[in-house]
Amino acid sequence: MAGKVEARKAALREKLVDLAEAQIEAEGLASLRARDLAKEAGCAVGAIYSHFDDLHALTLEVNGRTFIRLGAVVGAAVEEAEGKAPNERLIAMSHAYLGFAADHPKLWRALFDVQMSSDGPVPEWYSAAMMRLFRFISEPLAEIFPDFDGRELDLMTRTLFSSVHGITLLGLENRISGVPGEQLRTMIRLLLEQVGQKN
Repeated sequence: MAGKVEARKAALREKLVDLAEAQIEAEGLASLRARDLAKEAGCAVGAIYSHFDDLHALTLEVNGRTFIRLGAVVGAAVEEAEGKAPNERLIAMSHAYLGFAADHPKLWRALFDVQMSSDGPVPEWYSAAMMRLFRFISEPLAEIFPDFDGRELDLMTRTLFSSVHGITLLGLENRISGVPGEQLRTMIRLLLEQVGQKN
Protein backbone atom coordinates (compact mmCIF):
# COMPACT_ATOMS: atom_id res chain seq x y z
CA MET A 1 0.00 0.00 0.00
CA ALA A 2 2.79 2.41 0.95
CA GLY A 3 4.44 1.71 -2.40
CA LYS A 4 1.30 2.77 -4.28
CA VAL A 5 1.05 5.99 -2.27
CA GLU A 6 4.68 6.82 -2.99
CA ALA A 7 4.18 6.04 -6.67
CA ARG A 8 1.17 8.39 -6.82
CA LYS A 9 3.17 11.12 -5.10
CA ALA A 10 6.07 10.66 -7.51
CA ALA A 11 3.69 10.71 -10.48
CA LEU A 12 2.07 13.95 -9.31
CA ARG A 13 5.46 15.54 -8.71
CA GLU A 14 6.57 14.61 -12.22
CA LYS A 15 3.29 15.89 -13.66
CA LEU A 16 3.71 19.23 -11.89
CA VAL A 17 7.22 19.64 -13.32
CA ASP A 18 5.93 18.68 -16.79
CA LEU A 19 3.11 21.21 -16.59
CA ALA A 20 5.36 23.94 -15.22
CA GLU A 21 7.86 23.30 -18.01
CA ALA A 22 5.15 23.51 -20.65
CA GLN A 23 3.77 26.72 -19.13
CA ILE A 24 7.18 28.39 -18.97
CA GLU A 25 8.00 27.35 -22.53
CA ALA A 26 4.69 28.71 -23.80
CA GLU A 27 4.28 31.90 -21.77
CA GLY A 28 7.46 32.54 -19.79
CA LEU A 29 8.46 32.29 -16.15
CA ALA A 30 6.25 35.19 -14.99
CA SER A 31 3.14 33.29 -16.11
CA LEU A 32 3.66 30.42 -13.66
CA ARG A 33 0.92 30.47 -11.01
CA ALA A 34 0.15 27.86 -8.38
CA ARG A 35 -3.64 28.08 -8.76
CA ASP A 36 -3.52 27.55 -12.53
CA LEU A 37 -0.98 24.76 -12.16
CA ALA A 38 -3.11 22.95 -9.56
CA LYS A 39 -6.21 23.22 -11.75
CA GLU A 40 -4.36 21.75 -14.72
CA ALA A 41 -2.85 18.96 -12.62
CA GLY A 42 -6.21 18.14 -11.03
CA CYS A 43 -4.96 18.64 -7.48
CA ALA A 44 -5.32 21.11 -4.63
CA VAL A 45 -2.96 24.08 -4.46
CA GLY A 46 -1.66 22.68 -1.18
CA ALA A 47 -0.54 19.53 -2.97
CA ILE A 48 1.99 21.58 -4.91
CA TYR A 49 3.55 22.76 -1.68
CA SER A 50 3.74 19.24 -0.32
CA HIS A 51 6.19 18.52 -3.15
CA PHE A 52 7.97 21.87 -3.48
CA ASP A 53 8.75 24.55 -0.91
CA ASP A 54 7.53 27.22 -3.33
CA LEU A 55 7.27 28.01 -7.04
CA HIS A 56 10.94 29.00 -7.01
CA ALA A 57 11.85 25.42 -6.11
CA LEU A 58 9.57 24.12 -8.87
CA THR A 59 11.21 26.48 -11.34
CA LEU A 60 14.62 25.14 -10.37
CA GLU A 61 13.41 21.64 -11.22
CA VAL A 62 12.35 22.86 -14.66
CA ASN A 63 15.65 24.67 -15.07
CA GLY A 64 17.48 21.47 -14.19
CA ARG A 65 15.83 19.78 -17.14
CA THR A 66 16.65 22.74 -19.37
CA PHE A 67 20.30 22.68 -18.33
CA ILE A 68 20.48 18.98 -19.25
CA ARG A 69 18.99 19.69 -22.68
CA LEU A 70 21.25 22.69 -23.24
CA GLY A 71 24.29 20.72 -22.11
CA ALA A 72 23.44 17.91 -24.53
CA VAL A 73 23.13 20.36 -27.44
CA VAL A 74 26.41 22.13 -26.65
CA GLY A 75 28.14 18.82 -25.90
CA ALA A 76 27.08 17.44 -29.28
CA ALA A 77 28.53 20.50 -30.99
CA VAL A 78 31.79 20.05 -29.09
CA GLU A 79 32.00 16.41 -30.19
CA GLU A 80 31.27 17.32 -33.79
CA ALA A 81 34.04 19.94 -33.75
CA GLU A 82 36.58 17.59 -32.16
CA GLY A 83 40.00 17.94 -33.77
CA LYS A 84 39.34 21.46 -35.04
CA ALA A 85 41.26 24.54 -33.92
CA PRO A 86 40.24 25.80 -30.45
CA ASN A 87 38.65 28.97 -31.85
CA GLU A 88 36.52 26.85 -34.20
CA ARG A 89 35.39 24.70 -31.28
CA LEU A 90 34.42 27.82 -29.34
CA ILE A 91 32.45 29.06 -32.34
CA ALA A 92 30.70 25.70 -32.77
CA MET A 93 29.58 25.51 -29.15
CA SER A 94 28.52 29.17 -29.14
CA HIS A 95 26.41 28.67 -32.26
CA ALA A 96 24.81 25.65 -30.56
CA TYR A 97 24.09 27.82 -27.49
CA LEU A 98 22.50 30.46 -29.72
CA GLY A 99 20.46 27.81 -31.52
CA PHE A 100 19.09 26.39 -28.29
CA ALA A 101 18.18 29.87 -27.04
CA ALA A 102 16.43 30.68 -30.32
CA ASP A 103 14.50 27.39 -30.28
CA HIS A 104 13.49 27.58 -26.60
CA PRO A 105 13.67 31.30 -25.70
CA LYS A 106 11.41 31.27 -22.65
CA LEU A 107 12.94 28.17 -21.07
CA TRP A 108 16.41 29.59 -21.77
CA ARG A 109 15.49 32.93 -20.19
CA ALA A 110 14.15 31.13 -17.10
CA LEU A 111 17.66 29.76 -16.47
CA PHE A 112 18.82 33.31 -15.77
CA ASP A 113 15.62 35.07 -14.67
CA VAL A 114 15.22 32.94 -11.56
CA GLN A 115 16.42 34.88 -8.53
CA MET A 116 19.65 33.32 -7.33
CA SER A 117 23.20 34.38 -6.52
CA SER A 118 26.46 32.49 -6.19
CA ASP A 119 26.64 33.28 -2.46
CA GLY A 120 23.06 32.17 -1.82
CA PRO A 121 21.53 28.70 -1.45
CA VAL A 122 22.32 27.45 -4.97
CA PRO A 123 21.59 23.72 -5.39
CA GLU A 124 24.71 21.69 -6.02
CA TRP A 125 23.34 20.17 -9.22
CA TYR A 126 22.55 23.67 -10.54
CA SER A 127 26.12 24.84 -10.01
CA ALA A 128 27.43 21.59 -11.53
CA ALA A 129 25.36 22.13 -14.68
CA MET A 130 26.73 25.65 -15.09
CA MET A 131 30.27 24.43 -14.44
CA ARG A 132 29.83 21.81 -17.18
CA LEU A 133 29.04 24.59 -19.65
CA PHE A 134 32.06 26.53 -18.44
CA ARG A 135 34.31 23.48 -18.89
CA PHE A 136 33.28 23.27 -22.53
CA ILE A 137 34.61 26.82 -22.90
CA SER A 138 37.69 26.56 -20.68
CA GLU A 139 39.20 23.52 -22.45
CA PRO A 140 39.85 25.26 -25.81
CA LEU A 141 40.76 28.46 -23.97
CA ALA A 142 43.50 26.56 -22.11
CA GLU A 143 44.99 25.73 -25.52
CA ILE A 144 44.76 29.33 -26.71
CA PHE A 145 46.22 30.73 -23.47
CA PRO A 146 48.62 28.04 -22.15
CA ASP A 147 50.30 30.51 -19.77
CA PHE A 148 47.09 31.40 -17.93
CA ASP A 149 46.81 30.23 -14.35
CA GLY A 150 43.54 28.80 -13.02
CA ARG A 151 42.19 32.18 -11.91
CA GLU A 152 42.92 33.85 -15.24
CA LEU A 153 41.44 30.95 -17.19
CA ASP A 154 38.28 31.01 -15.08
CA LEU A 155 37.93 34.76 -15.60
CA MET A 156 38.42 34.46 -19.37
CA THR A 157 35.89 31.61 -19.48
CA ARG A 158 33.29 33.73 -17.72
CA THR A 159 34.16 36.71 -19.92
CA LEU A 160 33.54 34.75 -23.11
CA PHE A 161 30.36 33.19 -21.75
CA SER A 162 29.06 36.63 -20.78
CA SER A 163 29.94 38.00 -24.22
CA VAL A 164 28.17 35.24 -26.16
CA HIS A 165 25.24 35.29 -23.72
CA GLY A 166 24.92 39.06 -24.13
CA ILE A 167 24.98 38.87 -27.94
CA THR A 168 22.34 36.13 -27.80
CA LEU A 169 20.13 37.99 -25.33
CA LEU A 170 20.24 41.34 -27.11
CA GLY A 171 19.79 39.75 -30.51
CA LEU A 172 16.88 37.50 -29.60
CA GLU A 173 15.10 40.32 -27.79
CA ASN A 174 15.63 42.65 -30.76
CA ARG A 175 17.11 45.29 -28.50
CA ILE A 176 18.30 48.45 -30.23
CA SER A 177 21.93 47.60 -29.41
CA GLY A 178 21.60 44.10 -30.85
CA VAL A 179 21.81 42.92 -34.44
CA PRO A 180 19.28 41.18 -36.71
CA GLY A 181 18.81 37.54 -35.82
CA GLU A 182 20.30 36.25 -39.05
CA GLN A 183 23.55 38.07 -38.27
CA LEU A 184 24.01 36.77 -34.73
CA ARG A 185 26.05 33.75 -35.84
CA THR A 186 28.33 36.03 -37.83
CA MET A 187 28.71 38.39 -34.89
CA ILE A 188 29.69 35.50 -32.59
CA ARG A 189 32.19 34.22 -35.16
CA LEU A 190 33.76 37.66 -35.57
CA LEU A 191 34.22 37.89 -31.81
CA LEU A 192 35.62 34.41 -31.23
CA GLU A 193 37.94 34.39 -34.22
CA GLN A 194 39.84 37.21 -32.52
CA VAL A 195 40.33 35.41 -29.20
CA GLY A 196 44.06 34.94 -28.66
CA GLN A 197 45.04 36.63 -31.93
CA LYS A 198 48.06 38.90 -31.68
CA ASN A 199 48.25 42.18 -33.56
